[in-house]
Amino acid sequence: MTLHAAAANGDDALSFLYLLGCLVLVGSALLVRRIPIAQGLKMAGAWVLIFLALFVAFTLKDDFTALGKRVLNERGGEAQVAAGRALRIRKSLDGHFWVTARVNGEDVRFLVDSGATVTSLSAATAARAGIGASSDLPVVVDTANGIVQAQRGRIAKLQVGAIVRQDLPVHVSEAFGTMNVLGMNFLSSLSAWGVEGEWLILKP
Repeated sequence: MTLHAAAANGDDALSFLYLLGCLVLVGSALLVRRIPIAQGLKMAGAWVLIFLALFVAFTLKDDFTALGKRVLNERGGEAQVAAGRALRIRKSLDGHFWVTARVNGEDVRFLVDSGATVTSLSAATAARAGIGASSDLPVVVDTANGIVQAQRGRIAKLQVGAIVRQDLPVHVSEAFGTMNVLGMNFLSSLSAWGVEGEWLILKP
């Protein structure tokens, strides 16, 4: 058992003891008031159900929180809408702009990042899209997680909405994890791009 799991179990036990103590106090109050047995049993049953519901809520609070976040993401999360040849991308709940593009015919989810000089692909994404290293010499890339080494590659065809770019240079690295980033070498190829309220507008 991990330290985190032990702590969680300890919190659940304390919550249970607290609720049990409250239930005992309620039961004692009912006995002191000398309520008729039938009525007392009904009231006691109701209180037991209330405390059981509270205990379940305490125990499953992390699951309820995760479910709420998932529902919010599904109802108000990222979206991309074509506006003629332009593309409108709504800000996600995490404060970033995400877009699903086609890389050599494969669907790939990208974080749009104007702070990234070159578009970057995870090693798994590059392998799925059939992108190999175009040079034996690695490059040094400064990322949010520090400086990493990457290989140069090229996307034969990148399609973002109705916007198509061919032979786009990219960086590929295992160090990127599962993250794919649409960088400035793509954004600077557009006729215009910018943020309007909650939307990122990309114009070919």
